[in-house]
Amino acid sequence: MASSQQLSDVAKDYFACFYHILDEMVRDMKGAELTDSISHNFIVQMIPHHRAAMEMSRNILRYTTLVPLQNISSNIIEEQTKSIDDMKNALSCCGQLSSTEQELCLYQRRFQHITQTMFADMENSCATNNLNASFIREMIPHHRGAIQMSENALRFPICPELVPLLDSIIVSQQAGIRKMEHLLRCMR
Repeated sequence: MASSQQLSDVAKDYFACFYHILDEMVRDMKGAELTDSISHNFIVQMIPHHRAAMEMSRNILRYTTLVPLQNISSNIIEEQTKSIDDMKNALSCCGQLSSTEQELCLYQRRFQHITQTMFADMENSCATNNLNASFIREMIPHHRGAIQMSENALRFPICPELVPLLDSIIVSQQAGIRKMEHLLRCMR
């Protein structure tokens, strides 16, 4: 937790929950049961990623009175819930599509780079008493990671049912980043 100011008790509570969610996400993404299918692997690693975004959003909703951030957080919960449901529905048929050993190696190598960067950026985001700004600084790298993980999967032959789900993740996460960056600029 990078901070040069003393955190309030409220901020300490917020960050205790945030770091618990982050640790759980890292554990569940790294511990997902992988197969010889990029489609399957993407889904089982993205579900805990989405679940964490929902929990982080619920966490900030306990503290924020900033209506635009409430809207952003509620939208994250709604979109990620639908995306998880869609991925769970696609898992049985998409998990049947096998990938080559070379494809799996290239996919997983890039995936690990993306997630290591995302985990570090979230872990090292500036923790301050301004919880609204802190949430945005945590969520932007989280969204960026989802975009990059989706783009990575699209570089390989994947289940046709998964393609529109990945496209939707990319579009919604890019829009979310734009909204959060705009709101962060307005807070200054």
